[in-house]
This record gives sequence, structure tokens and C-alpha cells, in this order.
Amino acid sequence: MASTAEERPREARKPGRIHVAGVMDLAEAELLIECGVEHVGFPLVLGHHAEDLSHEAAAAIVARLADRSSFFLITYLATAAEIIALCRRLKVAAVQLHGPIAAGELRRLRAAWPELYVIKSLIVRGDNLDALAEEVGRFAPVVDAFITDTFDAETGACGATGKLHDWAVSARLVELSPRPVILAGGLNPDNVREAIIAVQPAGVDVHTGVEGADGRKQRGLVERFVAEAQAGLALQMLKS
Repeated sequence: MASTAEERPREARKPGRIHVAGVMDLAEAELLIECGVEHVGFPLVLGHHAEDLSHEAAAAIVARLADRSSFFLITYLATAAEIIALCRRLKVAAVQLHGPIAAGELRRLRAAWPELYVIKSLIVRGDNLDALAEEVGRFAPVVDAFITDTFDAETGACGATGKLHDWAVSARLVELSPRPVILAGGLNPDNVREAIIAVQPAGVDVHTGVEGADGRKQRGLVERFVAEAQAGLALQMLKS
């Protein structure tokens, strides 16, 4: 069933999510769906990255393909009003928040749109486990899930860095969090199965790890990533 702006996507609550972030156009979105990607993210209003497409183009892709995939917003927006406005403009019912945001804004977001599926980033900056554990405790009551990602000290980016972080930090956050934790940061078809086994996350997220030198998603890399992620998640479920 297609997700709408008025309902939380049911599949968002399931473990074993595979996210692919970053879409340049309709053809790339269709490629991802053909490769079996069920959750496709649009990075828009970003602090350290240029947008791949306009808000109008993203909304058009959702309108065209909403019955074939679940789309979500990835953003550095930090106020409830702005987040809601952009989600409704795109007609998506899930958002991944990668910039700093106050717990009060998340409470306002939850109160204004209880059904919106909210994923809050936990940015690994070396060994900052204690600070991230505190964030988990503070934000867990007002989000649906967390995503761990890697900080890039050179650019200040908190995602889409193509850089790995210490998986032991993410694994510990999985243990501590009462909410599902998705793993991101430097994942690719060659390491995603190993990462899942090490971290035991509720899902994985990839952006640059399935792109070619031209910055576009490559069918072979996407297909391999999906296959390897599915294999890792299947092993995880067998052990649980």
C-alpha cells in the first residue's frame, strides 16, 4: 500500500530495513525500486551537501512511484514547522533528521503530527559513546528510531560522508536503545553483511557506497548491496 502524508508507513516499524539515500531523478528512483529497494530517501535542505534535485522534482517522483516504494525526507531542518511543511509538500510520512535539533522541537513535531515516522541521527565522532547514550535517553520518548552515522571532521558533514566509524559504538547503542537503530556510514556491498553481523541493527542505510565515480547509483552495486544486506539481516534473524 502506498504511504501518504496522513499515515505512518507500516513497513517503517518492521526490522530489517534497507534504506538507499540520494536520488537524482525519476530514472534513478526507478532503478532503485527495480533493484528491490523499499525505502528511498531524499536529502533536502542540507547543511554541508548540495541537493541532488529540487523539491518539486522530489514531490513529482513520490507522486509517480508512491505505490511502488516508501519515500522519506532526509534533512538538517531543525524546527517542527519546517519539517512538517516539507514532508507535506513531498507527501512523505517519514523523516530522517541529521542536524542538531532540540528535544522540545521534537515534542512539538510529535504533538502536531503523531503519525509521522521520525528517525533521529546519532553521529559518531570518534569515541563519543557516552554523549550518544545520553542522546538516546533524551530523544527515545519522542522518536521512532535512531540512525548512527559518521562525522566528517574535514567538511563538518553528519552523513553521506562515505566514512566508516567504530562499529562497536553502534553495537553498544543498539543494546542501549529502546528504539530500533539503523546503521549508516561508509557501508557498501563488500562490508554491509559484516557490519550487520557486528552491530545487529534494525536496518542499514547507504548513499555513496552504491554510486559510481559520476555520483550516480550503479545497478550492479545496488543489487549487490541489497543482496548482501538481506543475507546479513536473515542471519541476524536466525540468531535472534
